[in-house]
Amino acid sequence: MIIIPAIDIIGGKAVRLYQGDYRKKEVVGNDIFDIAKGFEKSGAKYIHLVDLDGAKKGKLVNKKIILNLAKELTIPIEVGGGIRNYKEVEELINHGVSRVILGTAALEDEEFVSSVVRDFGDKIAVGVDCKKGYICTRGWLEESNVHYIEFCKRMENIGAKNIILTDISKDGTLEGTNISMVKQLKEYVSVNIIASGGVKDYYDIKKLNDLDIYGVIIGKALYSGNIDLKEAINLCR
Repeated sequence: MIIIPAIDIIGGKAVRLYQGDYRKKEVVGNDIFDIAKGFEKSGAKYIHLVDLDGAKKGKLVNKKIILNLAKELTIPIEVGGGIRNYKEVEELINHGVSRVILGTAALEDEEFVSSVVRDFGDKIAVGVDCKKGYICTRGWLEESNVHYIEFCKRMENIGAKNIILTDISKDGTLEGTNISMVKQLKEYVSVNIIASGGVKDYYDIKKLNDLDIYGVIIGKALYSGNIDLKEAINLCR
């Protein structure tokens, strides 16, 4: 299992939200490049970037920062937040982004997802963000009546290879990740699963590693000092 440190962006700064609430924003760093280089130096194999401004507006807002990171870092990055059309996916990949994450677009336009999966393969990931098991979209502001397992099975059927599963109620809380949700999904799909949301400590990492999933995204636990990135990476070797 790989450890993927997260950088969420609002207004060009690195932030963390509490349960996806934009009103509960904590700035964790003004220089995103320095944070990313720090993760790189600590041995990260991937970095997870989300343009939270973009998720809200339906189009990338912090694109310049993201493309600069893709150019300057020696490790791959995955990017999500407001990516809703083929041209934007193509531009990101052509400029060095290794994986593009589709959230709202995946739920609202399966034909679009099918086309980018066909053309870009495993460079596409589907972000599955849930509250009480049901998918939320548009920066987690709108709830749907689509259950996460049903949705993930549909995504697998159209060829998606990577799913990022987030329990929004856990995100940014340091209350521990939703192991049962991840475990249940693993029983229904055979895609790469990346767990996200609420990772608290090394025990959480060990439990996820024991499930033999592809990866875990860690945010607040790194910024708060609960988890040291190097130690987390070594734990999963």
